[in-house]
Amino acid sequence: MKTIVTIFAIVLAASGLSSCAFHNGLTSNVNQHATQVVLSRNNYKIVQKIQGSASSLYVLGFGGSYKSLIAEARSKMLDKAGFIGTTRAVINETIEINKEFCLMTYSRKVTVSAYVVEFTD
Repeated sequence: MKTIVTIFAIVLAASGLSSCAFHNGLTSNVNQHATQVVLSRNNYKIVQKIQGSASSLYVLGFGGSYKSLIAEARSKMLDKAGFIGTTRAVINETIEINKEFCLMTYSRKVTVSAYVVEFTD
């Protein structure tokens, strides 16, 4: 009987102290800005890949806003682009979301990445 109680306690402790993580990427176009650029000739070059991240901790379901995490991560990403005084644009923006659960808390990390292109003509 003591062995069963010990095994049950170990299984309960292991399941209570473990955590789970989920990761997904937003593949739909969540960017509401519409710009049309015709790339019919070689008039641009890819300058760099940039990314920004933001995270929030939730306790008992209370924490930061999901949309504000995306906005903060996008803002950090665009700060690295160096747009001022140049003919640059951001293309192929991707949003990745990572959630980690542990007992009554979970954290959410949003990473926004994109490529910066510079037009040469």
